[in-house]
Amino acid sequence: MKIHLLGKTPDELAEIVRDAGLPKYTASQISDWLYKKKAVSISDMTNLSKKARAVLSENYEVGVVRYAGKCESSDGTKKYVFPYSEDRFIESVMIPDGERRTLCVSSQAGCRMGCRFCMTGRQGFGGNMSVSQILSQYYAVDEAESLTNTVFMGMGEPLDNLENVMRVIEVLTSEWGFGWSPKRITLSTIGVLPALKTFLDRTKVHLAVSLHNPYPDERLALMPVQNRFHISDILALIRQYDFTGQRRVSFEYTMFEGVNDTKKHADTLAGMLRGLECRVNLIRFHRIPDSRLRPSPLPVIELFMKRLNDAGITATLRASRGEDILAACGMLAGKVSGKYHGNE
Repeated sequence: MKIHLLGKTPDELAEIVRDAGLPKYTASQISDWLYKKKAVSISDMTNLSKKARAVLSENYEVGVVRYAGKCESSDGTKKYVFPYSEDRFIESVMIPDGERRTLCVSSQAGCRMGCRFCMTGRQGFGGNMSVSQILSQYYAVDEAESLTNTVFMGMGEPLDNLENVMRVIEVLTSEWGFGWSPKRITLSTIGVLPALKTFLDRTKVHLAVSLHNPYPDERLALMPVQNRFHISDILALIRQYDFTGQRRVSFEYTMFEGVNDTKKHADTLAGMLRGLECRVNLIRFHRIPDSRLRPSPLPVIELFMKRLNDAGITATLRASRGEDILAACGMLAGKVSGKYHGNE
């Protein structure tokens, strides 16, 4: 198999060029084609000599993966399905909002975290996505040229694929890469330790933590990883960092009727987060097959939100997008159905 150029740093490209016996300046040309012009094949790199393109093509390819299908929600949200292997797929979601175009990307095929309310977790773990597979989501979607933001909130736990995700963030934020501000990027995690510390130390990207219940035993019933990554340890680490400036931390809290939506839960959550500059994103649970969990009624969610805000914790209700195409939070399953249209 050929080696993928997508995801290589300028230093790595310089080494490739040197080993191939090509002029030094070829490395900067390749980098420009990869990250500024978004070339999807070596043949697109027209300011490289024919000889240089031929030499590179012997052992290398850009590595962009095309999507296998797409479907569009009534609210304009689009879901794209990408092949991961011969029998597995991953999904990414493009969410339009005014002038914003946010791409929700996946980092793994399936997930090993096993959250009880997530369709992705039910698949089990199928493997870590490579750097080029993750980056392909930014290149292949129809909105590639108009994307304004991105969230690592698709399939998989990003910090369980730490090095590949960190390399993708490097490409997105480096001047030689996409040149995006870290403020345009949010990573969502259940709080994998010590990978979370590495992420916080090495990036300025926004952080979103899946919390979902302030009581350890109740959180464990929803999220088996509570046994490995205790929420108190996660919060203790987060409190060591400054979130009063450009970088934000938020906590994701999916609302389940009779499970985590009482006044007691709201008050305990407020006490747990007191003194931390943060936001709580309340999320309406989207029903999944064969689950006894039910979404909290809207009046209950609104009362919960008011109680948090009255306690000094900023809380908002996240709008559900793409539910009719199974693209909303917790619904990604990497399955191709007749609803999809092929890559055109």
